[in-house]
Amino acid sequence: MTKPLKIAVVGAGAFGVQHLDAIASLNGAEVVSLVGKDLQQTREIAGRYGIAQAGVEFDEMLARPEIDAVILCTPTPLHAAQAIACLQAGKHVQVEIPLAESIDHAESVGFWQQRTGLIAMCGHTRRFNPGHHWLHERIGAGEFSLRQLEVQTHFLRRLNTNALGQPRSWTDHLLWHHAAHTVDLFQYQSGEEVVAANALQGPIHPTLGIALDMSIQLKSRGGALCTLSLSFNNDGPLGSTFRYIGDGPTYIARYDALTNGMGEPVELHLPEASLSGVARQDREFVAAIRERREPNASVASVLPCYRILQRLAQQLS
Repeated sequence: MTKPLKIAVVGAGAFGVQHLDAIASLNGAEVVSLVGKDLQQTREIAGRYGIAQAGVEFDEMLARPEIDAVILCTPTPLHAAQAIACLQAGKHVQVEIPLAESIDHAESVGFWQQRTGLIAMCGHTRRFNPGHHWLHERIGAGEFSLRQLEVQTHFLRRLNTNALGQPRSWTDHLLWHHAAHTVDLFQYQSGEEVVAANALQGPIHPTLGIALDMSIQLKSRGGALCTLSLSFNNDGPLGSTFRYIGDGPTYIARYDALTNGMGEPVELHLPEASLSGVARQDREFVAAIRERREPNASVASVLPCYRILQRLAQQLS
C-alpha cells in the first residue's frame, strides 16, 4: 500500500482551515505539520485535526525531512519568497492565490520550479469549482461557446481586515489578488490569450493606500469579452458572481454552485459532486505529485495571468 503523502500547511487562518478540511476528505495524504502565527491558536487547531506537530517557525518545518509537500496560506507579500524556499528545500509546493504581487516575483517561482523539477501549483480555485469545471468541459467539447464573461467581485473592506473581520498586518489588493481569479479563469475558459486589457480605478484610500473600486475589460484573440467589476466598498452580498453568456444558455456560477440565467440549479453530474473547489484543487496537487506530472493550475500555466496583471498595473500607475 502506498504511504500517505506527508503535507505541511503554513497559515492557520480561514484558508488554512479550508485546506485542512479538504485534505481530511481525501485519500492518500495527511497533514503532519501546521505552522501558524500564534502558537496557542495553532496548537488548538492542530489538536482538532489530529496533526502531530504545530509551531510558528517556517524554517524549522522546512528542515523536517519527512515532509513531502507544503501548502502556503500565508499573507500575500510572503507567497513568492516562501514558495521558492520550499522548492529550494526539496518540497513540492502549492501556494494560495495570488502567486506574487509582481511578474518578476511570479517568474522567479517559475524559474525555481523548472530548476528543481518539483511540483509547484497556485491556488486558482475557480478552475476547480464544480460549476466552472463543468463549463470548461462543455466548452472543450464544443457544446458551449463563450461570448462574454461578466463578473462582479464585491467585498466590504474599508478597514484593513481579513475575511473573518480580523485586523490584518498587510493590505489585500483588488488587482493582484481578486482580479487574478478572473483574468486566469477567462484565459482558461476561452482557451485563448488575452490580446486587449484595460483597467480603471477609483480614488486611492487615504490610509489603506489602494483603490477600493476597479473596473477591468479583457478581449481574447477569438473575440470573447470579459467585464470585471471589483469593489471593497460593497455593503451587500459579498463574494464573486460569474455570468457566462454564450451562443446558447446563459449560466451563473458562484463558488461551487451553478445555475442557468434564470437562477435555476444546473445538474452537473460530476464524479464526487460533493467535493468543494478547494478539495478538488488539493486532490489535483496530490495526484500530480503521485503521478509526476504537471498539475492543472501549475505555476507555469498561470504565469500568463500575472503578465496581464502587470500590464494592467502599468496602466494604473
